[in-house]
Amino acid sequence: MASRLQQVQGHLSASAGKGLLDGEVAIITGAAQGIGRAAALLFAAEGAKVVVSDLDEKKAQLVVDEIKAAGGTAIAVGGDVGADDFPEKIISATISAYGQLNHIVNNAGFTFDKMLHTMADDAWDIIQRIHVRAPFRLVRAAAPYMRLKGEQAANVPNRSIVNVSSVAGLHGNTGQANYAAAKAAVTGLTKTIAKEWGAFGVRANTVAYGYIQTRLTADKGSGETMEIAGKKIALGIPNADKAQQAKVNPMVQGIPLLRAGTADEAAKAMLFLCSPLASYVSGHTLEVTGGSMI
Repeated sequence: MASRLQQVQGHLSASAGKGLLDGEVAIITGAAQGIGRAAALLFAAEGAKVVVSDLDEKKAQLVVDEIKAAGGTAIAVGGDVGADDFPEKIISATISAYGQLNHIVNNAGFTFDKMLHTMADDAWDIIQRIHVRAPFRLVRAAAPYMRLKGEQAANVPNRSIVNVSSVAGLHGNTGQANYAAAKAAVTGLTKTIAKEWGAFGVRANTVAYGYIQTRLTADKGSGETMEIAGKKIALGIPNADKAQQAKVNPMVQGIPLLRAGTADEAAKAMLFLCSPLASYVSGHTLEVTGGSMI
């Protein structure tokens, strides 16, 4: 057994070199906090040159500073992923800084919960814009740098797209008709990318998260908000603090591991899908849920 473990370790070391993403370039949206921040730090630690993108450019720069302090390489690109000029802005900044693009992690997003019969059109539209339209437009803008053949492809061998979905997109969720529909659409988009771009060596996968500890799953009374298109949106789950303090936390009752996941654990799923360890994985939806809804 020991010799077999050493053999496996050798395979991993050989494939990783100085890191699983050594010398590769990754765009990560929504990367100033939560899962996106954890992914940016992890990717950089694995040798990637990271483009840290967020609506809050100052917070994105703090993540870049943290990466550089640890010896990594990164730049910050601020902006609204839903803005018409955003894809060209971030792709241009990436190519200008690093000359290539290996990975896009479409992580940016938020929730805007309402019961279906009370949901206004703007609550529906803004979620589709950020969770579906924005990833589509960014991937489309990246086409000239990812749909490579011949010598160009050989020079950038590991290329992938990771789109973020949710258990809400797989199973629906009360109060989240807009979010569930958008996250279901993400899965269809990803599978289509996998089919259209597979011939160019590009892998496309979805990671569907369950209960992960972020500001989107914190107590709504904490006052966390974000502003999109001039509209302030409250983030979080009503009475989440009370649930966590209860003797039996209802938020984890359906999770076999009986706990929420961390941002670091969520980020590791992104790393796996982008890394050479997933070189024959494409069109897949990886559920990171602690076993919930199995």
